[in-house]
Amino acid sequence: MPDTPSKKSLAVCPGSYDPITNGHLDVIARAAHVFDEVVVAVVNLSVRKNKPLFDIDERLSFIEDGTAHLDNVRAEPFDVLVVEFARRVGARAIVKGLRAISDFEYEFEMNQLNRIQAPDVDTFYVMASPQYSFLSSSGVKELATFGGTIDGLVPPRVATRLQEELSRRS
Repeated sequence: MPDTPSKKSLAVCPGSYDPITNGHLDVIARAAHVFDEVVVAVVNLSVRKNKPLFDIDERLSFIEDGTAHLDNVRAEPFDVLVVEFARRVGARAIVKGLRAISDFEYEFEMNQLNRIQAPDVDTFYVMASPQYSFLSSSGVKELATFGGTIDGLVPPRVATRLQEELSRRS
């Protein structure tokens, strides 16, 4: 049988990443080992959450720094349905991290809605590594707001900027 060129697998890892955590970076790195290319899709228009603490350019920069060692990862902003963005970049897969049952319930609902919109785009779930199973951007922001230690939860540059931004706002 003749060799046929294989199709490149591309996945999208969507989120607000406000800010990116080491848990996010873990999921992205694990996706990068499975897929040929990973696009970290940073939402620039969210109906679910408050205004982001960091603007889109800074969030993209944090991701680029945190994934610089991964040749097959790039970050891009998006402001459309995630399945529409996936189609635009040629992805047939969305990769999401799951930490707890509450994540599963939300992600199950989103998956069903996405499947109605785009049955050709599948969602793959990566269970959080044990050391990150409790970690969220909102939790990190709350810790930082009240002087808690965030070392080891986010990249060092993110920790510094988070402290600067929170002290500027208080």
